[in-house]
Amino acid sequence: MKKLLLILLCVPLIGFGQGWETTFGGASADVGQSVQQTTDGGYIITGLTHSYGNGNGSSDVYLLKTDAYGVDQWSQTFGGTDADEGKSVQQTTDGGYIITGYTTSFANGDDVYLIKTDVNGVELWSQTFGGTSYDYGTSVQQTSDGGYIITGSTESLGSGGLDVYLIKTDGNGTEQWSKTFGGTGDDWGSSVQQTNDGGYIITGRTKSGSSFYTCLIKTDGNGIEQWTENFSSTHSSFSYSVQQTADGGYIITGSDYNLAFNHDLYLIKTDGNGIEQWSQIFGGVGDDIGSSVQQTTDGGCIITGSTESLGSGGLDVYLIKTDGNGTEQWSKTFGGTDDDVGHSVQQTTDGGYIITGTTGGWGFSDIYLIKTDGNGNITSTFNIPINPNRNLQKTVDILGKETKPQTHTPFIEIYDDGTVEKRIVVE
Repeated sequence: MKKLLLILLCVPLIGFGQGWETTFGGASADVGQSVQQTTDGGYIITGLTHSYGNGNGSSDVYLLKTDAYGVDQWSQTFGGTDADEGKSVQQTTDGGYIITGYTTSFANGDDVYLIKTDVNGVELWSQTFGGTSYDYGTSVQQTSDGGYIITGSTESLGSGGLDVYLIKTDGNGTEQWSKTFGGTGDDWGSSVQQTNDGGYIITGRTKSGSSFYTCLIKTDGNGIEQWTENFSSTHSSFSYSVQQTADGGYIITGSDYNLAFNHDLYLIKTDGNGIEQWSQIFGGVGDDIGSSVQQTTDGGCIITGSTESLGSGGLDVYLIKTDGNGTEQWSKTFGGTDDDVGHSVQQTTDGGYIITGTTGGWGFSDIYLIKTDGNGNITSTFNIPINPNRNLQKTVDILGKETKPQTHTPFIEIYDDGTVEKRIVVE
């Protein structure tokens, strides 16, 4: 008679490619606008909070640090008794953080707000920029000389209406120069990055007549305009994020207002002179918007934003992975039946992605932080390692008492490498 050996369980289980999602906030509206992985493997987030701080019902800049698993390590708020918001954060070379956004607490109207903190989020200094009208910072990056480059919008300066605002500071936040770009219509700056040649690339939107266009502006290292290109596939388009690509070109995401009067997520690739090489549209019959784009290590793109066409209802966080030609490889949605929006995405050192945004709808929203694996999943997979050179130490019954295997009776084998197998012999 043959005996059949059934292996019921092998432990330990080693997880890999794990993802998770978590939220932060209080009883009022809290929003995550920008996220970056930090050098310790954790994450830094900025946005706004109505739940904490000095706002007395108005918003404050919110800075939140987590560990690699999204567990809150510390948080800080900045601002006064009026409305203040953080829009962009980056870890600096000294281990601290630089934030830009806007303030109405320390301004003549609305001013661009620049805050430098130490590694624990304690403010080292802050600066404001602008005039007596509306001025707003949306994107900041540390430059190669240790200073900072900021873009946003200004109504106080420029050619009339809103203009794209570009500010260069030294390492203490003191303005070295500023530039404005645009005409008599409204123009916004959404995202800036220092380019490989020491200049700057800016994206945003520009208004011409009744239409809006995605604009891409390239400057030299002194902020002098070298060229500008505008893009739209149909009636109007908006751009929220730009990054220089490995080939010296640029990748841009935003939205395009289609002929069905809905927004499609819009992805544009240009060469180094801003000439369009290709563009792609993503979404369905609802409103779909791209908020943040990054080139991935495989030469493709990762995009986050929001979708009304897909998901669980209302707006959902939208995550799209493309190849190097902008062709979709996969997409994911995250969220529930209320409105959920992705504002910022970055590829992480393990090949996955970190996303921040909001969940729960305006007025009672929380900061939403999502970590995925390289395929956009937040569920875990497991590997069961088996050491071929392991040695059996002893056999015990299910109560842990040493025993000899018997037919139809479960037993546990304990090996010298720490693995354990539960078995049963069936005749």
